[in-house]
Amino acid sequence: MEPEIEPFDEAVFWVSDSFLVIQADVQYSGHHDLFLAYRLNRLPDHRQIFEFRTALDAGSKYVYKELLARVRRLREENGNFNSPALANESTTPSSATSRQPMTAADSQFQLYGLVLELNCSLDCIIIYRKNMATATGRETRSSARKRASDGDRATKKPRIEGKTDHARWRLKDDDSRHTWHYLTDDSELEKWPQSNAEKYYLNLPLGLPDLPKAKTAIDAANNGIDFFEKLQLPSGHWGCEYGGPMFLLPCIVCAWYVTKTPIPEAYAIEIKNYLAARANPEDGGWGLHIEGESTVFGTSLNYTVLRLVGVDPEDPIMVKSRGTLHKLGGALYAPHWAKFWLATLGVMSWDIVNPIPPEIWLLPDWLPIAPWRWWIHIRQVFLPMGYVYSKKWSCPEDDIIRGLRDELFVQPHAEINWASHRNSIAPEDNYHPKSWLLNSVNWALVNVYNPYIRPNFIKNKAEAWVSKLVDMEDANTDYADLAPVNAPMNTVVCYIRDGPEAFSVKRHIERLEEFLWVKDEGMLVNGTNGVQCWDTAFLIQAVVEAGLHTDERWRPMLTKALKYLDRQQIRDNCVDQEKCYRQQRKGGWPFSNRDQGYGVSDCISEALKAIILLQKTEGYPTALEDQRIFDAVDTLLLYQNSNGALSSYEARRGGEYMELLNAAEVFGRIMIEYDYPECTTACVTALSLFNKHWPDYRGAEIKTFIRRATNWIRGNQRVDGSWYGSWGICFTYATMFALESMASVGETYENSYISKHGCEFLLSKQRADGGWSESYKACETMTYVEHPMGSLVVQTAWALIGLMEAEYPHVEPLRKGVKLIMDRQQANGEWLQEAIEGVFNKSCMISYPNYKFTFTIKALGMFAKRFPDEKF
Repeated sequence: MEPEIEPFDEAVFWVSDSFLVIQADVQYSGHHDLFLAYRLNRLPDHRQIFEFRTALDAGSKYVYKELLARVRRLREENGNFNSPALANESTTPSSATSRQPMTAADSQFQLYGLVLELNCSLDCIIIYRKNMATATGRETRSSARKRASDGDRATKKPRIEGKTDHARWRLKDDDSRHTWHYLTDDSELEKWPQSNAEKYYLNLPLGLPDLPKAKTAIDAANNGIDFFEKLQLPSGHWGCEYGGPMFLLPCIVCAWYVTKTPIPEAYAIEIKNYLAARANPEDGGWGLHIEGESTVFGTSLNYTVLRLVGVDPEDPIMVKSRGTLHKLGGALYAPHWAKFWLATLGVMSWDIVNPIPPEIWLLPDWLPIAPWRWWIHIRQVFLPMGYVYSKKWSCPEDDIIRGLRDELFVQPHAEINWASHRNSIAPEDNYHPKSWLLNSVNWALVNVYNPYIRPNFIKNKAEAWVSKLVDMEDANTDYADLAPVNAPMNTVVCYIRDGPEAFSVKRHIERLEEFLWVKDEGMLVNGTNGVQCWDTAFLIQAVVEAGLHTDERWRPMLTKALKYLDRQQIRDNCVDQEKCYRQQRKGGWPFSNRDQGYGVSDCISEALKAIILLQKTEGYPTALEDQRIFDAVDTLLLYQNSNGALSSYEARRGGEYMELLNAAEVFGRIMIEYDYPECTTACVTALSLFNKHWPDYRGAEIKTFIRRATNWIRGNQRVDGSWYGSWGICFTYATMFALESMASVGETYENSYISKHGCEFLLSKQRADGGWSESYKACETMTYVEHPMGSLVVQTAWALIGLMEAEYPHVEPLRKGVKLIMDRQQANGEWLQEAIEGVFNKSCMISYPNYKFTFTIKALGMFAKRFPDEKF
């Protein structure tokens, strides 16, 4: 019987002492951690040895020479494997002299840390690891000898297996500061019963009754609101997972580890469960996001996470993912951000990290590349990165770090020339290759400036200024920070600078908790500290669009939501606003909550619309007096770019030439603010609504703003009638918003070529079942790509809303789409999660699970208002 060996792409050959070694990846009987070492009766003068790629260092060659000598001796004595002759020096076999055929238990012997199994039927020797920590078969240093305990962690490793009891998880809603808690005391369970929202997030039975089957679109909208109302949290908003990117969890866990923050056992278990659930089912790796293919970025960092939380390297999930990582070239081929974290951990040398000089923050503001011109996320990430890079700080070495040094690479750690791999990156990760200019600058910094020119007084001044800017970010957000990339980096900066007992470190660690989310699959990290204001504003608008806001049944829910948005308005500007390069924010709303403190153009707009719509409806309180609404408008007017379009966090400050300095590699269009049809539309519709009710407040400026913005929308339409979306997938999402913009200035299907062309684009993508289906691949390729799942509820809702905003006159395509949404609705009023909905920076996808409620309810309500007599 021949062993099952899958084909391999490449092999390396070498000859020594008259035997042949074939270096190659193999799979034997479904186990990647086995390799065939010696085949008899194949070549009279050579012996074929199969092993994993790049495993052969000098030590292993010696092992194989010794192995071959013993096998030759065996053949001379017996001529076959039915003898324990090889066991003379082994502790495993039961007898060294018996000539009886070996049993399965007797068929193993040990040699230099390897376990060898004699398999008669295969006429070969199988070599594997008794305590294997690497897919290469090399003995890890951590398992080969006892470690010195100096500097190692004394904390007990958690037991990483099974699942936690999901009925014990609770979400604390401290006015939308979300933190998850695992209750171990039964008395706590009685005091803090699990809510419907918590059960929903964890996919536990809700026990809700079936609702009357919807016969009209408005029935379906009411059923949807009935379900969604039960998920409203005590402070008045709606929470949800905001996951998708697979590089966020590593940032938090790495920060915990280097700051010696204990990781609770319940966290460790659910982190492992989440990563197991989201591993690629084919190869066990992880990608940039949950629907992406395996990459070195995702696989190296999430493998590291599992080791840091205590997962054993022999665990099947580790063995499988490690094999994939090695096939991709190992962690040496990770992108810049991964190399930064691995160097901070001490797994890599800082020589492999391309420069992040803090001196760039000393450049004069008038320079075209000055960092104040960068997009807010890039500048807030590269700020703490520059500090840590300049310090070349790494956490103390311990057994796990030493183990990772063996496990993440396909060559011996001690033999790696780190500097030669600064620009090594796997093709799968290299979405935006570094420019010739950036490569040249990096070369000069590494080879000339850092070793020969860099004066200490400049270095110290740069580090001090960067440190001050980090403090400003922390102060203006109460240590919540912009997002879970810069927040853990700022944590590390404070730990290096202030020490483990400092308030800055302890407060950071507290606030990192707000990025965590628990669901049925396990624990993940959200893309921000939530989606609270954003989703709440959309829910209010959906109910109003359906005309259901006057229904007394929904008034308490909407009043709570209104009061929530009232409390979350940002009431002041940043301290030292100009010094820390922040734009005016007073009167604005954030994406998540007020603590985070970053106003965003479309978040301000959608919240403002929701508030005006409710406050101008009889029976709702006036939560915001006029001046606070004027403050929002004053801030909103600052976001318009010179061409009339709107950006996200700030008006654009630099040109696209800045992408020549894009060092992230895995993202495109990341260096500056860009023009977005979604943001532009949100601002146009908000200001149009405001001008309707307050025509005398900055009326002329607002009309000019709207005219310039809608002119940009017209000019941004693509040849096929669509618009490209940057925050949702993709052409469907942006086209919905653009058609809403056109409708707000009176342009519809009947009187506008732009609107008609946009409708024709959407109709051309409608599927036979009435739905729409667009894949995240469209964002990457900038061409429309259908999702393999087929029609999707959220995509269908977006297309229907766009068509109805444009007053598309024919009912049948709309009816077919509405029917699909109604058919997908569950008996309790909910819709099930389908494909991922959001995107940022072209290549990374992110989840917006509440969209399946807010936009579907809005689409159903709009249809019901236009066609009230349609029954299904």
